[in-house]
Amino acid sequence: MKILTVGGGGREHAIITALSRSPQVDKLYAAPGNGGISTLAECFPVKATDIEGITELAKKLNPDYVFVAPDDPLVLGMVDKLNEAGFKTFGPKANAAILEGSKVFSKALMKKYGIPTAEYETFTDADKAIAYIKEKNSYPAVIKCDGLALGKGVIIAEDFEQAENAVKSMLLDGKFGKSGSEIVIEEYLTGPEVTVLAFTDGKTVKPMISSMDHKRAYDNDKGLNTGGMGTIAPNPLYTPEKQAECMEKIFLPTIKAMEKEGRPFKGCLYFGLMLTPKGAKVIEYNCRFGDPETQVVLPLLETDLVDIMEAIWEERLAELEVKWSDKACACVVMASGGYPEKYETGKEIGGLDEKGQCVADDTDAYVYHAGTKLDNGKFLTAGGRVLGVTSTADTLKEALDKSYAAVKSITFEKAHYRTDIGKKAL
Repeated sequence: MKILTVGGGGREHAIITALSRSPQVDKLYAAPGNGGISTLAECFPVKATDIEGITELAKKLNPDYVFVAPDDPLVLGMVDKLNEAGFKTFGPKANAAILEGSKVFSKALMKKYGIPTAEYETFTDADKAIAYIKEKNSYPAVIKCDGLALGKGVIIAEDFEQAENAVKSMLLDGKFGKSGSEIVIEEYLTGPEVTVLAFTDGKTVKPMISSMDHKRAYDNDKGLNTGGMGTIAPNPLYTPEKQAECMEKIFLPTIKAMEKEGRPFKGCLYFGLMLTPKGAKVIEYNCRFGDPETQVVLPLLETDLVDIMEAIWEERLAELEVKWSDKACACVVMASGGYPEKYETGKEIGGLDEKGQCVADDTDAYVYHAGTKLDNGKFLTAGGRVLGVTSTADTLKEALDKSYAAVKSITFEKAHYRTDIGKKAL
């Protein structure tokens, strides 16, 4: 089999690594890929959002599957276009990807079908939004862009001034462009967060191993929200009881709701959950594998990912047993200094071999490349999140120890990482 994966981050490196383990795969392609991905797949400089360009590339390469990994091309309808051109794909069509593409749509769907989520209102008028915040007078307040904003379109305001500034930045200043032209203001939920990715063919849903993300830039959950500074799996707070509750009240109802709406969801559906004192509630849906959750979930997958892709494409996921390892996995993200705001790129990365893996002898960590490029045999930084240093072990503590040992042996100028990934779970 030949498989083309669309995207160029740590998530895509994790997907391509999982695909490379399949005995059914003999050729991997990526567009645009990155430095680390180029050691496993032939990379082509086509942007992940270039629907025409990716379709033309697929016609040239004629892959057996195209795995569309990032949110933007899914929301823009890349799967629809590839299907029209006769290609098998992994990922939802645009009318299902709207679950992530529009917070307003997803909140309305949850309200209509009784899926537990935070109370909310939607606004396009800044004055009305600010009046609502004043009237509610409840902080922290959560203000979200309707559309995609690289994981940065959610502001948790601690007081009225912050909330007012957030509303103005979205609706009046256009900080997030069209994505912020409509906003959702919702109640602040408390409790531990859990991410559950799930395979679904539009009818059956098979949840993956749960994970715990660390969104804030600095230790002790301080600093700005990022795309994610590290993850662990499984999440120990997600008990079998919680799992049963989520399956009954959230996972199945969501898949059934989308089917009823004429928007069957096929691919990977990401459930961002809050385990509140009143039960599990949905914070957000994503229409694809999470980043960096994928980096700790896929290493624990024992079933061939290609078999799962085939079962989803043919809508026979119910017949396939998806098996998981009972080990623990931890990923520590090494980021460029200054991320998620201004940062420099082009810094040489030390401590990696020619395949982009850690050269330190005493660790068997796997290094997923998020923002790197390969230039004359040297790996250079090329993004905010640079590497996801990942380890699997019998216990979470062992996995974390292995990842941090590897992190300490990898160097680049102004490298930044959190030192407390997984601490809450130990």
